[in-house]
Amino acid sequence: MKKEGRRDTPPFHLSRMDLTFVFPCLNESRTIALCIDAVRKSLEVDPALNYEIVVADNGSTDDSRQIATAHGARVVPVPQRGYGAALRGGIEAAEGKYVMFADADGTYFYENSLELYKTTAKADADMGIASRMKGVIEPGAMPTLHRVLGTPVLTGLINLLFKGKLSDCNSGFRCLKKTAYKTWDIRASGMEFASELLIKALKKKASTVEIVSGLRPAPVDRTPHLRTWRDGMRHLLFILSERPRMFELGGLVLIIVASLLQAISAVTGLVNVAGLTFLGVHSQVLLLLAALVGTQIYMLSAAMFLQQSEKPRAITRKLIEMDEGSLFFLLVTLLGSISLVIGWLVIQWARSSFAGLDYASTLIVWLHFLAVPSMITFGMLGVHILRKGKL
Repeated sequence: MKKEGRRDTPPFHLSRMDLTFVFPCLNESRTIALCIDAVRKSLEVDPALNYEIVVADNGSTDDSRQIATAHGARVVPVPQRGYGAALRGGIEAAEGKYVMFADADGTYFYENSLELYKTTAKADADMGIASRMKGVIEPGAMPTLHRVLGTPVLTGLINLLFKGKLSDCNSGFRCLKKTAYKTWDIRASGMEFASELLIKALKKKASTVEIVSGLRPAPVDRTPHLRTWRDGMRHLLFILSERPRMFELGGLVLIIVASLLQAISAVTGLVNVAGLTFLGVHSQVLLLLAALVGTQIYMLSAAMFLQQSEKPRAITRKLIEMDEGSLFFLLVTLLGSISLVIGWLVIQWARSSFAGLDYASTLIVWLHFLAVPSMITFGMLGVHILRKGKL
């Protein structure tokens, strides 16, 4: 029997544990024994390797815990539900210098465990990833949508935004140096744990390596924990949330360009270029819409900065840190200006005996330069409320 989990070993040996393999588990009685045995078979090839197998149980109601214990694993209860929560609990309880994990559904190539560990340890890397996309994906193991769209798109986005060189951002078969992991401040409790782990590692300039692995089909009657659209969206939202400056810049560009063109339309009116007419009332409406969309994107970034260590640009920082008194008087001024415009319009309508009016072009310009700062001001009220809640 392997040395994992030995209680006759003196306490000081616990710090010399080389590797902990963690399985997140929620009702995996059909496959947990197979997974544990497959990992042990791989790791026992190296008799000098001191390892343990931990099953992070997420509230199983079947025999998963009993089966895991019978097969020599140490069971760690994790009350908080979720894939990420289970893994965080298991990693926290791990005694190894390195922590490896994979799903307990029988789909991964567990025979690659020793190779993944040795590749990671030899490179002294902070993270090793068993890439499914570079290896053999057996028929029925991965939905076509995940294979040709989901994983490649999310992986490409992470590589683009965080300067990674990954091939499979969604692989759930990884090896981590525990000391590095502790510095990444991983918080996700759901499936987005996989993306958070990669993104925060890349932002910390962590070293990563990959090995070629693959994927097998899950048992036919197994209920999958992954929900394609919900979990895919959670991954995407988390990836984007880690780049608030991208939203900040995009929002500012939309606001500035649309507002400049709107100001030009107020001065020049219709502009004809090569037989094409621009900056009429229809163009003005579209410019107003663009500016409002830009405002929403910009305010989203302001809220995101409250959750991130990334620093905003000077203009955003000044708005976020604006004195509440100044914010109040700005809001009152804008509401007063809007009231004046409404009053002027009612007066013009009355003068025309409440007939039709022809002030659309002028009114759109006024609305543009009142609506944009008003939305920013109201958005900043929300940001200030969120900011106060964090103090």
